[in-house]
Amino acid sequence: MKVWLLRHGEAEPRARTDAERNLTAAGRLEVKSAAVYLLDQPLQVILVSPYQRAQQTAEIVRQTLDFTGPVETVPWLTPESDPNDAMLYLDRRAEQHLLLVTHQPFVGVLGGWLISGHRDTPLPMATASLAELDGEHLAAGLMRLVGLRHPG
Repeated sequence: MKVWLLRHGEAEPRARTDAERNLTAAGRLEVKSAAVYLLDQPLQVILVSPYQRAQQTAEIVRQTLDFTGPVETVPWLTPESDPNDAMLYLDRRAEQHLLLVTHQPFVGVLGGWLISGHRDTPLPMATASLAELDGEHLAAGLMRLVGLRHPG
């Protein structure tokens, strides 16, 4: 099983609500450069946060890859989500190659937990950072970090 974790690109500092913040021009470029690392990967689904900047990030990835598979908005990919909720949901998925588009601190905590089995060792995820995890089972402490790419 492969899971890619992508943090959204750089977003504007303010909007009416945090969920409504849009990507900046620099953020769009960051995402395009991250998406290149997903070319030729056998992605089956893109799961994305409902927040605007994550939705924009997922759309850039979809366009860059010419991805025709499902892009699903899920409520458990927001900044303060609990990795336990994510695991309950992901455990029911049949796909073996997933991309999750989400936010800090959630993305760092989830990635670190999947690799080390501990929540206190988060992955360092800058905007548009892309982590590739691999493992026989999607479970805390059973995934291996294959690569971690930061923009720039």
